[in-house]
Amino acid sequence: MGLHGCSAFAFGFYARARYSTLSFSILASFRQLIASFTIQNCAGLCQQLDTSDAKLLQAVSLDEGIRTWCLAAWDVLSSECVGLFLANEDGVTNSSKVTTGVAAAVRIKRPISPKRLAGFVAFSKRQLNIANVYDARALQSIHPELRFADAVDKSTGCRSVQMLISPVLAGDAMLGVLEVINNKNGLPFSQIQLDAYTRLSKTLAIAIQRPKQHGGTALMATTTKTEPATPPKPAESAPSAPRAAQPSKYDGLVHAGAVSKAVLQECLAKRGDKDGTIEQLLMDEHQVKPAEIGQALALFFGVPYESYSKARFNTEKLHGALKRDFLSEQGWIPLEESFDGLVVMCINPENVLSTYVVQHMFPRETKFRYVVTSQSEFNQTLDLIFGNADGDGNIDHLLANLSRPMQVEGEEEDYLASSTADNEVVKFVNKVILEAYQKKASDIHIEPGQGKANVGVRLRIDGSLVPYIDAPRHLRQAIVARIKIMSDLDISETRRPQDGKIRFKKFGPLDIELRVATLPSAGGVEDVVMRILAGGEAIPMEQLGLTPHNMDRLLSVIHKPYGLFYVCGPTGSGKTTTLHSILATLNTPDTKIWTAEDPVEITQKGLRQVQVNKKAGIDFAMLMRSFLRADPDIIMVGESRDHETVSMGVEASLTGHLVFSTLHTNSAPESVTRLLDMGMDPFNFADALLGVLAQRLAKRLCVCKEAYTPAGSELQAFISEYAEELHHTPAWLADAPGEAKKLYQSWIENYGTDGRITMYRPVGCSRCAKTGYKGRLGLHELLLADDETKKLIQERSRVANIFASAVAGGMHTLKMDGMIKVMQGLTDLKQVRSVCIK
Repeated sequence: MGLHGCSAFAFGFYARARYSTLSFSILASFRQLIASFTIQNCAGLCQQLDTSDAKLLQAVSLDEGIRTWCLAAWDVLSSECVGLFLANEDGVTNSSKVTTGVAAAVRIKRPISPKRLAGFVAFSKRQLNIANVYDARALQSIHPELRFADAVDKSTGCRSVQMLISPVLAGDAMLGVLEVINNKNGLPFSQIQLDAYTRLSKTLAIAIQRPKQHGGTALMATTTKTEPATPPKPAESAPSAPRAAQPSKYDGLVHAGAVSKAVLQECLAKRGDKDGTIEQLLMDEHQVKPAEIGQALALFFGVPYESYSKARFNTEKLHGALKRDFLSEQGWIPLEESFDGLVVMCINPENVLSTYVVQHMFPRETKFRYVVTSQSEFNQTLDLIFGNADGDGNIDHLLANLSRPMQVEGEEEDYLASSTADNEVVKFVNKVILEAYQKKASDIHIEPGQGKANVGVRLRIDGSLVPYIDAPRHLRQAIVARIKIMSDLDISETRRPQDGKIRFKKFGPLDIELRVATLPSAGGVEDVVMRILAGGEAIPMEQLGLTPHNMDRLLSVIHKPYGLFYVCGPTGSGKTTTLHSILATLNTPDTKIWTAEDPVEITQKGLRQVQVNKKAGIDFAMLMRSFLRADPDIIMVGESRDHETVSMGVEASLTGHLVFSTLHTNSAPESVTRLLDMGMDPFNFADALLGVLAQRLAKRLCVCKEAYTPAGSELQAFISEYAEELHHTPAWLADAPGEAKKLYQSWIENYGTDGRITMYRPVGCSRCAKTGYKGRLGLHELLLADDETKKLIQERSRVANIFASAVAGGMHTLKMDGMIKVMQGLTDLKQVRSVCIK
């Protein structure tokens, strides 16, 4: 056989002595069998292994059987490392690795070439027993070009000395190559060992040629072809072997009945090789549990599955020198030291072992125990040990450190000052703020219990209060005092409410502000509510969630040269966000815009923004007067709280300025009467007013939502509820059935599919914490001050009359706008009803 070919064969398994932690049932049988023989009985042992091959392959898949054979070789031959390489099926091209997944695997490819030991054996079909692989003269005596590649040592972690290399043959066909590295007695491999090795190779050849059984995979993997440097002669090509489909690491889910094979193939096709997103897809759309994924990975990689546990904690010895981002990128975490060695949690044990990075990070460790977990549980464990990406330790870990009382709780200021200086209390408060921000909470509620009750912490997320964590009761004063210090409040004053602000950049990694309010409550304790102010840049108007109908009407108003426009709604309904989106549309180089805000949450280039400061006597009314002397084109006032501020806005709008402001009112028509009740002259106010936009925030359906076609009765009730506000309009009074039919036809044209209305209901997945809702969207009610509305304002008409006129003029009420968004699939009727009152 010539030696000029350049084909390759792929890595199948590399087992090192310190990684032999597999617990297959068959391996246990091998160990018991091996224990009954000495090294002199190896030949007899191999004969027994040869005759028991069929029984062994029936017990497990073929892939597991091959792994077991390799570990048996490691035991029988008393070696440090055993490797199996498989010949490519066409003998020419590079072969992909055999995807068996092993406990101590190293990905290596060997070219079939006289320049390398395994490659030489593959061509020559000779067995080599080398006393020292670094003896260049001994290697050249075998073949002039033969060299030992030290990449083997770098890949496996072994310092190679002795090496026994043998072809795996089926007749004259070369199936692969076995490598045995380093005899544990330090001597060249003996003849008895060579005989045992030869017998074991023959048995292994039988195993490789057997078809796959019990869901096992054939070892001849499908290849990816590359052009060889020198094509070999046809006679020198390696014989072909049966081709098998490439298995997936998630095949265990099919065997366990968690998903069907078709579903798994669909997920793999949809997400490619992005393992984390495949797992997320399986959990979200097919309700596969992380533990089921972990068990499937354990079966594939041949290592134990390790689930997420809150008992993990950060230790200086294991984690002190490691960075969270590094471990997240590498895909492994050291968990603990055990009798079996350092326990290392991995997403992909093969990748971790192939880099040899764990051994470099822990050079003093002699044994390692690798375990596998799902991507989601890996991320949870990472957060538990290191905290979130911007965090300062895990909250549970901090609470564990805080559960020990620091000293007897007292009322003295000295106690408060000393306790708030405690590093763990500081970390705890910072961590609560950081995690609240990362969970997109709008408010943090600190609620100390009375007596022996703990300190409750709740977060308002998407408009709903959610229990977050309980802190030990002895910390209730320390936590409140720490927040007061951060807010520059008086820690000795516990009987009166106080208001302050936290600029968190001074205390943590986030550049955010929090508005703080402390209130004394029953039992001699103080509650604290912190509002996380929405910082950042203005969002485009297209992302406000306005319907095309409201968007056209709004754009027609805000581009007028002067006038007064209000955005109204309760606290936290997004009024400031909407106003800044409008200002971003109007912010051009030829426009001067002044804003008075308390506080300045959103900043924009080109806007001149002023912060209200009550302690310095700077309020909204004072700033309005100052703005009129500063040559503005547009003025935005954060809130119209009193008669003076509103009257200044009316005056500014009548003198050629465009004025925007906010109000705390329930609906757009009510805002008009509210402003009149503040003492505004109805004629001047009617002339100045451009419009009022009322706003609410409703929960948005998560992507896991389920579509359905409403029944006839449900659809009829839906139409009736939508038309409640239309009953007093002239068109509806004249022909209610005809108007209802026109309304339904317009819905079919604008929101229907195949002549039907489709609605959606919540389902629940991991993204939305099984609630079915994720995020919020705006509901809008836009009243434009047309001639009829101005006339009613001048006459001081009742709210009902203004309301009827506005609806007849094209205004969609909050509920009507919400029901339109129900038909668009953005939310459901339950959420619309919860935020829209009649």
